[in-house]
Amino acid sequence: MRNDGVNPTASAGAAAPAARVPVRTAIFVAFVAFALVLPQLPVPDFWITQANYIGLYALVAMGLVLLTGVAGLTSFGQAAFVGIGAYTTAYLSTALGLSPWLNLFVGLALTCASALVLGWITLRMSGHYLPLATIAWCLALNY
Repeated sequence: MRNDGVNPTASAGAAAPAARVPVRTAIFVAFVAFALVLPQLPVPDFWITQANYIGLYALVAMGLVLLTGVAGLTSFGQAAFVGIGAYTTAYLSTALGLSPWLNLFVGLALTCASALVLGWITLRMSGHYLPLATIAWCLALNY
């Protein structure tokens, strides 16, 4: 308990100041509200396609930030994993006529499985070897 001459019970009857909402929380709530309202608006198809691209590239950027910014690793093979998921989803939708929503999870599972296998192989690499290995895996998965 502090002893600075202030009576803690003296201000009990005064109104408490309004709780401030953090700026990040307010921005997040506004973004979620915008994301929920946007599909309901009568907008051109281009806007919806553009919003899909923005969301997809934002996910790719978050993966890169997690790997390079947080973990401190250099990787040049992120595009290969994006390509595996995209190609799997597109192939199953067009060639086999399966639901795109089902294909989304199949593509995600195949991408995760390939990332686990390649991650297990390159797990102990560091320094210059890891970027070179990721370039090699990216080229190998490209062909």
